[in-house]
Parts: sequence; structure tokens; C-alpha cells
Amino acid sequence: MEDAFYLIAVLACPAGMGIMMWFMMRGQHDGKDESTLAEQNRELAELRSEVESLRRQRDHDGARTVR
Repeated sequence: MEDAFYLIAVLACPAGMGIMMWFMMRGQHDGKDESTLAEQNRELAELRSEVESLRRQRDHDGARTVR
């Protein structure tokens, strides 16, 4: 009987963790729709544009300081 108690206690931790992970993953996928994806794509395009602008500015400033 005591061995069964220890076995249940040892298995309860990974089983509980797996259930919690399942609920967390399930919550992340609920409510995702195409408008969210479109918003993420728009933001990504803006960030890429900003990175390109900063690179051009860095290259321009670097060329000016070398002279």
C-alpha cells in the first residue's frame, strides 16, 4: 500500500505538468485569426524597413567618418 502511494506521488508530478502544458498550448492557439496574422505581417514589414533604414544610415555615417 505504501509503495502504491509513492508510485502515485511520483507519477502525479509529470502528469500534472503535462496537463498544464497542454492547457497553456491550447490557450495560445485560441483566438488566432487572419486579422492577427495580417497585423503581424504588417509589423514585420515595418520592422524590416526600419532595419534597412538604420543600415543605410550606419553605412552613410561610417563612410563619412572614414574620410
